[in-house]
Amino acid sequence: MRRPLAIAATTVVLIVLGTLAGSAVPQYSISQQGREFHPGEISVKRGDTIQIVNDDADLLHHAYIESPKFSFDSGDQKPGSVTPVTFSVAGDFDVLCAIHPKMLLVVHVQ
Repeated sequence: MRRPLAIAATTVVLIVLGTLAGSAVPQYSISQQGREFHPGEISVKRGDTIQIVNDDADLLHHAYIESPKFSFDSGDQKPGSVTPVTFSVAGDFDVLCAIHPKMLLVVHVQ
């Protein structure tokens, strides 16, 4: 009698874990390295979060977005730091670096 109960309990746990894994929020990782964003362009859905990672060993970065629809400012990002940005509105946004003006990441939010 215990064996069918254990099998049923295990099945329920696996179903719940599978459902949670399937509904996980997508994560997008953007590297800052060599005074560039990698990749330099990305498409996400409204509500998605990107992680901006400073992969340079000795450079500070400072990502920001200035738009009438959406703004963001990471502050100074030390090497190894990870900064999340959640896009709550649709549109096309330029992510720039206040320290390295030639750095550009274009984010298309659907």
